[in-house]
Amino acid sequence: QVHLVESGGGSVQSGGSLRLSCAASGYIYSSYCMGWFRQAPGKEREGVAVIDNDGSTRYLDSVKGRFTISQDNAKNTVYLQMNILKPEDTAMYYCARDHGTGCWVAGVVSTDQSFFGYWGQGTQVTVSS
Repeated sequence: QVHLVESGGGSVQSGGSLRLSCAASGYIYSSYCMGWFRQAPGKEREGVAVIDNDGSTRYLDSVKGRFTISQDNAKNTVYLQMNILKPEDTAMYYCARDHGTGCWVAGVVSTDQSFFGYWGQGTQVTVSS
């Protein structure tokens, strides 16, 4: 049974940093796309960053240059390093794994949520100005 547990959220001031972690269990970790998604109050959930088992990544335009997704296959964990945080980054952040059919579109990994079928419970990130 796939199990994803996020941690590392919290409250920070604008310009600060946080590192989110997602511990995965119940399957062979390195064989799937992993992603971070977020949902702010009153807004739809959006894809923030994804990473495939070959290290290919893709980011939401608004976080490029500030956020970095990475993974440690030995620890079955995916990370999201978030720097230069802004109030508009405030949201519940979710970790997700693909259905088992990958997350590639036209030769690049995709943040399209339809590729992802397993979700964690989320961790709250709040950035104050």
